[in-house]
Amino acid sequence: MKKILIIEDEKILADMYRDIFSQAGYQAFLAFTSEEGIEIAKKKKPDLILLDILLPGESGVVFLQKLKKDPQLSIIPVVAFSNYDDPKTQKEAMDLGIKAYLLKANFTPKEILEKVKEYF
Repeated sequence: MKKILIIEDEKILADMYRDIFSQAGYQAFLAFTSEEGIEIAKKKKPDLILLDILLPGESGVVFLQKLKKDPQLSIIPVVAFSNYDDPKTQKEAMDLGIKAYLLKANFTPKEILEKVKEYF
């Protein structure tokens, strides 16, 4: 079973995405902060990370910087999803190796599931 780590600070959204991925046959883990995301990624070794860019404390970009410094974690594909439509932030995230930057407003949760499936 493929494992996905969802890093999303809004609990209602996080639970909804976990349910959608679980129903689609994935083992889904949740983290609500960048720091928690790094800890869970180290423990669970997910096959993919779905990352919100706007997080409390450290942003998703800081999470990506930390991820890239860890040889075991840097190989995990990351798909960013956010409502933050800032070209500078998107470029920073792309430069840090994300597979895609999806704007939540442009996709239904099911469409995000279909997009993410491309990167497993």
